[in-house]
Amino acid sequence: MDYEQTVNKIHSFGKFGSSLGLERMKILMDLLNNPQDQLKIIHVAGTNGKGSVCRFLATALHENGYKVGIYTSPFLENFTERIEFDGKEIAKEELVSCSQQVFKAVDKMIAMGHESPTEFELVTAIGFLYYSQKPIDILILEVGLGGIGDSTNLIKKPLVTVFTSISYDHMDVLGETIEEIDYQKAGIIKPACPVVSNVKDRRASEVIRNVALENKCDFYDSSEIEIDVIETSLKGSTFIPGPLPPINSLMLGRGEPIEIGMVGAHQIENAVCALTVLEVLNKKSIIKLDLGKVKYGFKITKFMGRFEILQNSPYIIIDGAHNEAGVHALSQIVNDNLSDKKVLLVVGMLADKKIDRLLAEYNEIDGDILASEPDSPRKLDADILCQMIKDTGRDCICGGNWLDVCKYVDNIKTNYDAIIFSGSLYFIGKVRKYFR
Repeated sequence: MDYEQTVNKIHSFGKFGSSLGLERMKILMDLLNNPQDQLKIIHVAGTNGKGSVCRFLATALHENGYKVGIYTSPFLENFTERIEFDGKEIAKEELVSCSQQVFKAVDKMIAMGHESPTEFELVTAIGFLYYSQKPIDILILEVGLGGIGDSTNLIKKPLVTVFTSISYDHMDVLGETIEEIDYQKAGIIKPACPVVSNVKDRRASEVIRNVALENKCDFYDSSEIEIDVIETSLKGSTFIPGPLPPINSLMLGRGEPIEIGMVGAHQIENAVCALTVLEVLNKKSIIKLDLGKVKYGFKITKFMGRFEILQNSPYIIIDGAHNEAGVHALSQIVNDNLSDKKVLLVVGMLADKKIDRLLAEYNEIDGDILASEPDSPRKLDADILCQMIKDTGRDCICGGNWLDVCKYVDNIKTNYDAIIFSGSLYFIGKVRKYFR
């Protein structure tokens, strides 16, 4: 079986849906001799900011000489983006090899009369197996959906558990209220393992704090850190984080300016969350860090698809804002940095999102708007999206599928100062590949 056949077989498990629960995962990992138990893990959950915090952590640790794995989802262009080690995506031949071992375990599992794992469970098992075969120091493990029933929650004792934010998303699965969503996410907290929270919503933050205290975990709330923003632009930001008692030994509270290349006020908060995680690990002597190398790591950290500038003059920008908080962050960046520019906003969404809420946030961005659609069976058709935008009182052009839209924008881009593609990651992944 070659790489393409392997990926197609992995995707075929999508027919089993995204059912939460750990029963299938426990059986599968037992058949693989539980490779995840060998790994030292930072476990990261949240509605928005997970990927950015993971990237800040991975780059800073890498610059300090640690061999770091990072497991994220979904991917933008290549399936191998999801499983990364020491700054490189999993090699295609290694993906094939690990997948074959997991497929054999799945066959045994089904022969024993158990349910088949879902696609995400399968990929997570492949990731755990791959990392167990590498000389890895730390695995940064991003939760897929929710927390308590997510397949990554099989781990027993993380080095630190991280919560980046809590807001409305996947409400059909996680619940309609912030408290219900937060209960699901807080389910990854393990007894006596430190917890770092960057959750600003006080109701959600209290849920996490209480669960942490019930489990006798040290609790650190990075959202309480005062941040002095020195400069912010489309090139990134410079800021000085204040102290967070009782950890102010290395970075926090020293008055050290920190530079980041990622754009937006929300990325400053994500950076401070990552700094707090590093402080906790440093304080507990789990790692040893050099401040200069941490600062350099933060400065060079990039994250594909998060306000990523693909071209200049005019700007062609992609941003995977697919929920309310994400679109709100995007509108803030645009209004802070591009308010005097002629902007074209190109949007493609999945049909299972709260479209009316997202459009209310998109309407905070001035400029022309073009409706498109992702390359996904879950897509919201461009003509339906266009009409929904018009129903809000805003003019809209129906651009059709993502490829037609990319070609159209290529022809008219000189009419604008900035063209921003936003919405589903399935949409911006295709756009990224086209314009690069």
